[in-house]
Amino acid sequence: MYDVGSDMVIEEVETPRPGDLDVVVKVHACNVVPNLGNVLKNWTTWFPHLPLPNLPATFGLDAAGTIAAVGKDVANLEIGQRVYVNPGRSCGTCSACRAQDPISCDSYVFQGYFGFTPRAQEIYDRYPWGGLCEYMNAPASAIVTLPDNVTCQQASRLGYTGTGYSALRKGGAGPNVTTLITGASGTLGLGTLLCALGLGVTKILAVARNKELLEEVRQLAPQRILTHSLLDGPITPWAMDMTDGLGVDLAINCLGPGAEPLQMVDELRALRRGGKLVNTGAIGAPVPVDVHTLMDNNQQLIGSAWFTTPEGQEMAEMISAGTLDMGIFRQESYSLDRINDVLAGIENRHGGFSNFTIIPNPE
Repeated sequence: MYDVGSDMVIEEVETPRPGDLDVVVKVHACNVVPNLGNVLKNWTTWFPHLPLPNLPATFGLDAAGTIAAVGKDVANLEIGQRVYVNPGRSCGTCSACRAQDPISCDSYVFQGYFGFTPRAQEIYDRYPWGGLCEYMNAPASAIVTLPDNVTCQQASRLGYTGTGYSALRKGGAGPNVTTLITGASGTLGLGTLLCALGLGVTKILAVARNKELLEEVRQLAPQRILTHSLLDGPITPWAMDMTDGLGVDLAINCLGPGAEPLQMVDELRALRRGGKLVNTGAIGAPVPVDVHTLMDNNQQLIGSAWFTTPEGQEMAEMISAGTLDMGIFRQESYSLDRINDVLAGIENRHGGFSNFTIIPNPE
């Protein structure tokens, strides 16, 4: 991409070589999330505080493929292994990184997408290739090895699934934790719900608008999933009815920039005493939070951005064991030269069940 808002172009560039602690991955599938085209076209207006890499740049979040080369100091990874590349990059030496908290790094970026701080470019310079290409380099510490029972197309969905997984972990999700998920039929929300099932949550309150999609969501585990359409009214009265008036233990907000800010207030009101709300979405307007009530009820509002590579490997183990089912997604794959068509038309989808990927190197 040469300019924000312009079409992407295909060019021949030098194949990356691995640094001593890097790998080069031959990309078989790169996920394209539904809003990527709109986001990139409107970036400077919507998110001027989040830096893009210096243009021209190769974009592409959530790549999966096979290792094509390894650096001389890389152990336990081999050429030919099937892997997912966690795009989260940190400097490795700041106080947050040394405390094993890379997502809080002052230079944190998504390789192939955007950064979170003014220091992001120094990381882009180390890893300039996103997943919309034939080969990309990445640190060995970012690699999630894949089991045999998941395809690269399915694995390319681990990013937005992992975002939900990390939020659930922060919220303490488990069998005795009634969990509310808003946006449950969307790309982020559906992955979160699958992880909640995998973590053993026995009562999931799934909220969205589209009633037909919600019914498909409910059918994934009808004994464990209760559904509510926002077309039928606010969340809080329904959630209280479903929990004998107590409220939910955990709420995960998976709503995008166009969502109504007051909906998050509704979610906070649906919490029980001591409950937690974890925000993984991107509501793009101020939310009026009554912090006094939050304090009195001993509740928590937590922000959660992305997930760590160890959490990614945990999800791979869940896939291997059959507790996390990535097979529900409807795969729609396109060649690299179709990228602009995909970005322009990806709104025609079946909610979060659709999984759009670009295939630079067919398996």
